[in-house]
Amino acid sequence: MKKPLIVQKFGGTSVGSIERIHTVAKHIINAKNDGNQVVVVVSAMSGETNRLMDLAHQVDEVPSARELDVLLSAGEQMSMALLAMTLNKLGHVASSLTGRQAGIVTNNQYNDATIRHINTAKIDELLSQEQIVIVAGFQGVSESGDITTLGRGGSDTTAVTLAGALNADECQIFTDVDGVYTCDPRVVKTAKKLEAIDFPTMEEMARKGAKVLHLPCVQYARQNGVPLRVLSTFDSGPGSLVKGEECHNPVCGVAIQRNLVRVSFQYGQISSVLQQCHMLGIQIWSTIKEEQQSCIIINQEQYAKLNILFDNKISGVEPISVLTLVGTRANELYELSCELLTPYSIEVGHFDIQDRSLMLFLSMESIDKAANLLHDSYITPSEMLEIHQKRVLLG
Repeated sequence: MKKPLIVQKFGGTSVGSIERIHTVAKHIINAKNDGNQVVVVVSAMSGETNRLMDLAHQVDEVPSARELDVLLSAGEQMSMALLAMTLNKLGHVASSLTGRQAGIVTNNQYNDATIRHINTAKIDELLSQEQIVIVAGFQGVSESGDITTLGRGGSDTTAVTLAGALNADECQIFTDVDGVYTCDPRVVKTAKKLEAIDFPTMEEMARKGAKVLHLPCVQYARQNGVPLRVLSTFDSGPGSLVKGEECHNPVCGVAIQRNLVRVSFQYGQISSVLQQCHMLGIQIWSTIKEEQQSCIIINQEQYAKLNILFDNKISGVEPISVLTLVGTRANELYELSCELLTPYSIEVGHFDIQDRSLMLFLSMESIDKAANLLHDSYITPSEMLEIHQKRVLLG
């Protein structure tokens, strides 16, 4: 009888020191002792990628994209080797594999590559020998043979893609939080950990700013039916399971995205701006068309790209944040949300209604207060009942 197969992913904080690597090893050994085959994906130790990036910029302000990938891939290779050494020292046979050795083939896009396919032959061979397989996350090899990196969240993407290619029973993402919460618990103290959450809701939460899982990771898992489980490296517990398509809650969660800017343009420029944003890969959170001017809302870090092209056509730049309600009825709650925020002098500067979400664009100073007010109004079951009753009275 074939043993269950689990893919585990550990981020930079989890492997940030030799002591923490020993903690990671215990999780892996426990999974192995429970009768599972185990494949592990690791990120670079916390701070290591930034250190390597800083070295590159000391050499060249705009380093070669190809050589940057060669350099940055070294961070994950260090983590995988140290973890494999630790497991072997503890009496469990483990082998580490780079992206190339693991058969991870990507396109030719340096610094932000996409996985094309995975040849699992080497991993299958090691698993048949009862070994634990440690794979470097965030990297692969292009079809022309060059080392490539996968961009932000690349280790999560590596893990879930491997889980799909290996037909794993579950992909476990270990982080510094113990699951998926209804809102960032550092902002909303009453946020609740979810035992389970459906893929569409998790995807929308990730798209709108929730940091616990990266969007491509959730999208791939959903497309390939790979159950995801979010767990803490440092605490015991079942974590949160991401699985299935059905959501029954009017509001499942509240996502927060800071560091956005509202960029205003002279009237008539918006079509050209939208076209350039698409060409540059700039994500547009929302578009606002007013009588005298038009605006787009984008990430602050992407503004520099736009400024180079449209410097003389930009009439204003304003920092802004977005709070997003996600759930089956979230798109019906704009007026009620404004009513809840108005007594606290919180003004909604702009809003955007989508299929299962409501985005409220707010000042940076008011976003945390608004998140607490709306979370406590919509997520708490007893208060949610009052909200429904009020909606009925309002017609």
